[in-house]
Amino acid sequence: PEAASQQFATDVPQPVVGAEVVRDTLWITVSAAGQAEAIRRTAITSQVNGMVEEIFVQENRGVAAGTPLLQVDSTEYALSLARARADHLGAEAQYEEMIFFDDEITDPELRAERARLSRARSGLTQAEVALEEARLNLRRTSVTAPFPGRVADLSVVEGQWVTTGMELLTVVGLDPIKVEVQVLEKEIGYLTEGRRATVTFAAFPGETFTGRITTINPVVDPEFRTARVTLLLSNPRGRIKPGMYARVSLEAQFFPDRILVPRSAILEKERREMLFVFEDGRAKWRYVTTGRVGDDLVEIVPNEETSMVEPGEIVLIDNHYYIQHDASVQLVEAIEGGSLGGIR
Repeated sequence: PEAASQQFATDVPQPVVGAEVVRDTLWITVSAAGQAEAIRRTAITSQVNGMVEEIFVQENRGVAAGTPLLQVDSTEYALSLARARADHLGAEAQYEEMIFFDDEITDPELRAERARLSRARSGLTQAEVALEEARLNLRRTSVTAPFPGRVADLSVVEGQWVTTGMELLTVVGLDPIKVEVQVLEKEIGYLTEGRRATVTFAAFPGETFTGRITTINPVVDPEFRTARVTLLLSNPRGRIKPGMYARVSLEAQFFPDRILVPRSAILEKERREMLFVFEDGRAKWRYVTTGRVGDDLVEIVPNEETSMVEPGEIVLIDNHYYIQHDASVQLVEAIEGGSLGGIR
């Protein structure tokens, strides 16, 4: 039957995945492990004594700088401010009486000295200080965010009495978020601030994040022979949380103008490296010589005993392990990780 003959036909195209050969820069990366940390973190403490009148936020709520967080009962502090204003007005009136005729004094130094003494005798200077202090205390009853971030560790409730210095909550800056990793001493010299870092988190399997190296600690830990490298990642939705475990790949050495293919294209036949090139619907094998190897790419280098591939040619990278030379193949898109030609 026709169906049976098709089933056992040797020239039925084998579905395969291909990728384009490119001429590009090959990056050799350094791998390390670390964890996410807030770029800024501060515990907000009460600066006055009083009862928590209202809480405006909850944990994980995003806040801008100056956003009200909670309000301590301000009645007592408002009354203190009113008293301070009254005292200031009284002292100011007394001071004006004392210098009422000083405009007639022609000596400016004598006039300034009399004004200084009058301020002290009338209590105006002290009243001004007390007024500013009362204003400050009233402002301190309203607790606001010192910088943009998210609320964490909210530890008080409405109606609770708080005292000066008591911790109320924490504000953490999560965008960008910091990731700190320890890099081996022998690999630190390959790293440079500003280079790209690729990060994966155990909390987000299969998802990759991209950041940049911001600082490299010049001090090497004498016990572990590592140095701290810090990088920043964009985190606009706050998905990455402080404390999350991270695996990091840091761009280190680079080699420009190289012929590159995906690592998955390289196979071994009779202890020799080879790959398949897609030509006119067929898989043509070529023995090649590989050079330096990156995370995903490998360079193909000239060798008199092997062949080269050229930019623009298509090499097979999946479902090609058991096919033969000159086998009929059909290119399909990759199930995971992009489509034809997308290798970097």
